[in-house]
Amino acid sequence: MDPVSAALITKSLDGLALRLEVTATNIANANSRTYRPSRVTFEDSLRAAAAKGPDAIAAVEPRIEALPRAPFGDEPRTDLELDTAASTAGRYSALIDLLGRQFDISRTVIRGGQ
Repeated sequence: MDPVSAALITKSLDGLALRLEVTATNIANANSRTYRPSRVTFEDSLRAAAAKGPDAIAAVEPRIEALPRAPFGDEPRTDLELDTAASTAGRYSALIDLLGRQFDISRTVIRGGQ
């Protein structure tokens, strides 16, 4: 695997793991009227850094941002949080699967095709 791809996958896994943590916190506090949910953003920064190489990718840090108050009321949106959790888990799983396949290829090459 080339260095840029490896760095992108590693940093993406870090960002997705943080997003899962923040989403879990949002769900756990859904009944707290004073709690303001947060979100994690990193994809745009990661996309911009990808063209600059592994060092730029390594410098990207996921950001946690408080969500603005909803214009339609303060009721918790657990449905949206659950959707975020499912989507994030799917992306995380896909990246882990990709890494597993890459390790399988490397293992085959090391063993001489066996």
